[in-house]
Amino acid sequence: MNAFKPPTRQGIGPSCVGLPAGPWPTLLDFLATRFPNVSPQVWLARMARGDVINALGQAVLPEHASQPPYPAHQRLYYYREVPNEPRIPFDEVVLYQDEHLLVVDKPHFLPVVPSGGYLTETVLVRLKYKLGLDDLVPIHRIDRDTAGLVLFAKQRASRAAYCALFSQHQVRKTYQAIAPWRPGLSWPTVRSSRIEEAGHFMLQHEVPGVPNAITHLDVLEVRGDLARYQLKPVTGQRHQLRVHMLALGLPILNDGLYPTLTPEGQLDHAHPLQLLAHQLEFTDPVSGEPRQFESARKLVFL
Repeated sequence: MNAFKPPTRQGIGPSCVGLPAGPWPTLLDFLATRFPNVSPQVWLARMARGDVINALGQAVLPEHASQPPYPAHQRLYYYREVPNEPRIPFDEVVLYQDEHLLVVDKPHFLPVVPSGGYLTETVLVRLKYKLGLDDLVPIHRIDRDTAGLVLFAKQRASRAAYCALFSQHQVRKTYQAIAPWRPGLSWPTVRSSRIEEAGHFMLQHEVPGVPNAITHLDVLEVRGDLARYQLKPVTGQRHQLRVHMLALGLPILNDGLYPTLTPEGQLDHAHPLQLLAHQLEFTDPVSGEPRQFESARKLVFL
């Protein structure tokens, strides 16, 4: 028998927390300890709206949560919320969909999945709500700052087959980027290095050691001091393309992380990162057909 799980609401799926045995006299005391950044008043307001549900599918009422006994060894479901989440004024575009697969052309600035201060303003939640696809899951991800192609699985039954394409490096990925032009470099070239976290959760850097990141790079066109580059990653380390371009002395235009970390909250919608997930090619694991998708978005030399 399948365990109970509350339904998706406006594209937002329920989060789940287990209630272990412990010293808490009430459920509200446990929640205050488990989620110190969420005030008891917020939890009580959620309960009053019916947004906190027990494993039996019953709404947890404020008066029950603030009185003993603490309901240990149960599951609790709740709907996460982000107060004052700003609207991202750019729209995703569905390029293709069939019974199993959905392909999206993502704009700059829009995250793929909920994280931190982003919930409803993400590709996943927007599409779940618009299309009514509760089982929709991204097969891979690209940075919030990066525009271009993202693949989603529509069905649980075929999801693993599509995910395996990426884990087994069977997807040919082509990106484009605009960055400074250095005529002294030889093209095409291959950057092979080891990339690890740089001491800040937002940043990566190259370090000595066995390479774990490989990118094939070439030049597509030159316009004065800038050029449009083609980047074909073989591996998928976080921020791999941004780090490899920086290591070549070619920081991508309008990069808010490399070489200088821009403080959070200082987004400039007029100057997006000039990095685009331009093309994806693979053999469909369900139909066996060759697939090739291309973004309709364009980079700009500004």
